[in-house]
Amino acid sequence: MTATHPGPAGSRPVLSVRGLSVRFRMPGGRSVAAVTDVTFAMAPGECLALVGESGCGKSVLASALLGLLPGNAQTAGRALLAAGSAETELLTASEAELARSVRGRRIGLVPQSPAAHLTPVRTVRSQLEETVKELTGITRRAELRAAAERAAGRAAFPPDHLDRHPHQLSGGLAQRAATALALVGDAPLLLADEPTTGLDRPLVDRTVDELKRHLGGDRALLMITHDLEAAERIADRVAVMYAGRIVELTDAPRFFGAPGPRHPYARGLLDALPGRAFAPLPGMPPELGALPDGCAFAARCDRATATCTTVPELHDGVACHHQVTAGKDARHA
Repeated sequence: MTATHPGPAGSRPVLSVRGLSVRFRMPGGRSVAAVTDVTFAMAPGECLALVGESGCGKSVLASALLGLLPGNAQTAGRALLAAGSAETELLTASEAELARSVRGRRIGLVPQSPAAHLTPVRTVRSQLEETVKELTGITRRAELRAAAERAAGRAAFPPDHLDRHPHQLSGGLAQRAATALALVGDAPLLLADEPTTGLDRPLVDRTVDELKRHLGGDRALLMITHDLEAAERIADRVAVMYAGRIVELTDAPRFFGAPGPRHPYARGLLDALPGRAFAPLPGMPPELGALPDGCAFAARCDRATATCTTVPELHDGVACHHQVTAGKDARHA
């Protein structure tokens, strides 16, 4: 059973993901499972923060939703995007449909690597104006210019840098430019992949607050992040990913407050924060191409037993044979 956000009475999810899996075909006939059996639903007005260490499959999941996986990828499951009267099955939609009516219009993307998404030979202003024109239909020069400057302001992008090219921007400014482009169309679903990379704390807070303002009405936000402080500031729910699987899915107040995470890995992520126990997680995540049998976290977990040689199913929002029940060291019998 998976935790879901209730949303307004009678509302349908903006995004429903069911059993989504992604495998990559490798030379020699073998395959690597990057995402396995991921299920969640996002209600209008909700922010779901997807967190976990690098390499756990978060960005692969985002690429699957956008139809941006490489040619050697195989997907299974469902990912239904609903906005207004339109419904799109993202995993089976054609590239033409995704490019024409999904990316930018119904899913806005704040990319993990903004430099790769900004056109190097055009100024930030010209890219913003082009995006405004394409998504809103505004054509008058003065209105385009004003709309582009408003979009830049929403992302705290300095107006005196609008006529610069991407190579003239710092990493943090490139990130803000990409955020401004993503916010232009007020897409029903905003997918933010590490949107605070390269930003100092005050700008992290400002960026997160602007993303939160995007949630008004029927819009939802899926934020992929390493930054648990940013997630705490914005998220309604938190999904913790490890070795390609969601191991905990719960309400943000429960996750960041009392009683806290129930999966030992999720508890360890939170305890590693400087403002918490500041205790790093031992060991390293397994390679996705060499996952152990059973629970992938068992080798790093001081709670592991012989039971952990079988993969735990996600039940009541947590996938663990020995979940934390009250305090860091409490265990199931």
